Amino acid sequence: MVFSSLLFLFRFLPIVLILYFIAPRKLKNAVLFLSSLVFYAWGEPVYVVLMLFSTVVDYTHGMLVDKFRNKGEDGKAKLIVASSMIINLALLGFFKYSDFLIGSINSVFGTSIPLLNLALPIGISFYTFQTMSYTVDVYRREAKVQRNIISFGAYVALFPQLIAGPIVRFQTIAEELDVRKETVSGFSRGINRFMIGLGKKILLANNIGMLWDSIKVMGGTEMSVAASWLGVLAFAFQIYFDFSGYSDMAIGLGSMFGFNFPENFNYPYVSKSVSEFWRRWHISLGTWFREYLYIPLGGNRCTLAKQIRNLAIVWLATGIWHGASWNFVLWGVYYGAFIIMEKVFFGKVLKKLPAWVQHVYTLLVVAFGWVIFAFDSLKDGLSYIKTMIGLGGVEFVNQEFFYLLLTNIVWIVIMILGSTELPKKCALSIMSALKNKQWIATTLQLVFYVVVFIVALSYLVDATYNPFLYFRF
Repeated sequence: MVFSSLLFLFRFLPIVLILYFIAPRKLKNAVLFLSSLVFYAWGEPVYVVLMLFSTVVDYTHGMLVDKFRNKGEDGKAKLIVASSMIINLALLGFFKYSDFLIGSINSVFGTSIPLLNLALPIGISFYTFQTMSYTVDVYRREAKVQRNIISFGAYVALFPQLIAGPIVRFQTIAEELDVRKETVSGFSRGINRFMIGLGKKILLANNIGMLWDSIKVMGGTEMSVAASWLGVLAFAFQIYFDFSGYSDMAIGLGSMFGFNFPENFNYPYVSKSVSEFWRRWHISLGTWFREYLYIPLGGNRCTLAKQIRNLAIVWLATGIWHGASWNFVLWGVYYGAFIIMEKVFFGKVLKKLPAWVQHVYTLLVVAFGWVIFAFDSLKDGLSYIKTMIGLGGVEFVNQEFFYLLLTNIVWIVIMILGSTELPKKCALSIMSALKNKQWIATTLQLVFYVVVFIVALSYLVDATYNPFLYFRF
């Protein structure tokens, strides 16, 4: 699906850009809306109806909220907001969590209720959160109601970030939906950002992902402690470059059409605490939960006990949002426990420790967290963790580990460096040194992006391995 979707995007995008830029200003949102529906229908033809339903429902709810707010009937407005939340969460719950709930009931009570085996609509976790933010923003008067259903539909279905975010809150692009200016510089920045994201996804995430896939299925004498840690390192890089790469592509595409989407990653692996890691990872999701769940629960403006309760609820919800499986529930509880611990007492202690200790602590917590995240089976995840800590009589290191390390060392070094700001600083330094020779700087940039594009496209066409981890969310 991912393989064909990216190839389809390369054929689809030039047509959309041509139609978009030749269309009159009043029709540009219509072009975006219709082309987004075509893009979605290509992958999920049946569930286009579900997206149209969400569009109509939340457009109508937004109009009603605005109507009652203007009349001073806040009670009715709150009921409309609640109605929007219930409908959106019901849709998400039905399609994403029905089989999980049925399976859990069958396991606990020994029943044999048949599973529904519903296909998960692509991107439903992202666009339902976006549409829910709309009615809340209108109620809070943080955004004006969108009276043009085509423009609202363009927001809901916007194909650049439809599949995997970033989660764009309505208030972030409310003005740009009505008035935006497409510029040559913005289009150029968009192309550059898209190429960076494409390189991250195809050249980095896919290559290191094959290492993880080969390690996670090892058994017996093949798996060693060292190999298990190498596997976690590979998965950590795969999910980072995979997801941040897609976010870069989405932000770049948005810039081509005149939108400014929010950043979604900020070098999370340089963090010195778990709390900091989650301020840098999937920023748009963290922002959404803070604005629409944590703060409404009371946030930090309450007793310590209630703050702990609020954090526990948010992290349980975060785990459940990621998937219909008990490992995601445990994953949310796991991170919630560390963040609560840092808030209550350990955060102050941590800041007094050397920076390298803070960094090692964070990476260790994240490493074990990725194991919980990666294995849908709690039994398999626990078995892997046992290997990581040397239980079960496994060797610390063996020949297989050295073979895997040596054959992937170049990719690992590249990704270690790519997880920091060093490449960006080096590029800025080079551009600064060439400020008096702008043509050389421009040529170097052009060559770099063209090479990335050609090599990535070659990999994309020839490769059979091209997963995208966040499609399942």
